[in-house]
Amino acid sequence: MFQTRRFAPRPRRAHAMAPPVGPPAPRRTARLWPLLGPAFVTAVAYVDPGNFATNITAGSTYGYLLVWVIVASNLMAMLIQYLSAKAGVATGKSLPALCRDLLPRRTVRGLWVQAELVAIATDLAEVVGGAIALKLLFDLPLIAGGTITAVVAFALLGLKSRGHRPFEAVITGLLGVILLGFVYDVAISGVDSMAVLDGTLPRFAGADSVLIAAGMLGATVMPHAIYLHGGLTAERYRPRTDAERRTIMRSQRVDVVAAMSIAGLMNLALLLVAASALAGQGIDTIEGAHQGLIDNLGPTSGLLFALGLLASGFASSSVGTLSGQVVMEGFLRRQIPLTLRRLVTLAPALIVIGAGVDPTKALVASQVVLSFGIPFALVPLILFTRRHDVMGSLVNRRATTAAGAVAAALIIALNAVLLIQLAA
Repeated sequence: MFQTRRFAPRPRRAHAMAPPVGPPAPRRTARLWPLLGPAFVTAVAYVDPGNFATNITAGSTYGYLLVWVIVASNLMAMLIQYLSAKAGVATGKSLPALCRDLLPRRTVRGLWVQAELVAIATDLAEVVGGAIALKLLFDLPLIAGGTITAVVAFALLGLKSRGHRPFEAVITGLLGVILLGFVYDVAISGVDSMAVLDGTLPRFAGADSVLIAAGMLGATVMPHAIYLHGGLTAERYRPRTDAERRTIMRSQRVDVVAAMSIAGLMNLALLLVAASALAGQGIDTIEGAHQGLIDNLGPTSGLLFALGLLASGFASSSVGTLSGQVVMEGFLRRQIPLTLRRLVTLAPALIVIGAGVDPTKALVASQVVLSFGIPFALVPLILFTRRHDVMGSLVNRRATTAAGAVAAALIIALNAVLLIQLAA
């Protein structure tokens, strides 16, 4: 009638205090690593050929005067790209798709038209930059180089059919090529550290410096990167709970800070090299900068500069086309073949090349156009990410919204000053 009490066998003394054996807990970096990548794709937009043109012009004309523009632009870029990534994670939609859902139809059509103009200006910079690089390296005609750049962009986009990792890996590798050349040039150019520190004080030196600053801003904080980043995170991540969303956003903070820091250092390095090696020479073309680097720093510097420009043209051209797809699908809910999408934005670039327009001036002008397109992407982004009914638990804090509003106000104010200067 009695139940016998069963006891587990007494463990051996040698193992009495041994902890249970099991798989080790993954490190935090190991958990975050698979979630990184979208920011490095969009970072290409921050080191495209337009950056080469504007930073070379700024450094060779004004020395270290406009260092502060790069620093400020990069800080704003970190905030803006983080907000774009967060909107994609929270809603599962790109910024253009959110605009279509939440804004009046007439406003949406207007935003789509300006976004397409921005895409054309973006492609102009990327194709022209790739064409110039091929001319410097192989003495190819610009029209042939532009066509090759477009073909390579198609090939890179084809990697996306194999998943996001192969495409991201190739883009990151091209970023490494650009970084290698910049690090080498900075190391041998003899940068004046005190002049760099003085250049962090915000100021201008006449109307032309405002024009260049607006171009630098347009080349750094780029509208198509804002559109693309949210589209990439919405496509790649499908969180089901708030806990998953918070985990993804921790990875995105790391992703954005790392990618934008690298892009910012590249831009700063290019300006510093121009300011130290090309200052006072009146160089306002990429070809002139290439020859100036050879004359002042040696042929290796010129070769790495051209290779970096080529990598920039190839990578940014493919990313620009991808962004154009996000714009079309989001604003219009329509898909068109990538070939047709590419031709729409490629044709103006080839026309500019065929017409004999100075390529560097075309690059700088394209960046000014991009700077005017920034508010049309940035203002809706800030308005949407501050709304709890849109963002849920990932809604902005007040300080984040305030910082975004300050960034937008500074960009709009700089564009207004530029417009007044051009009209005068």
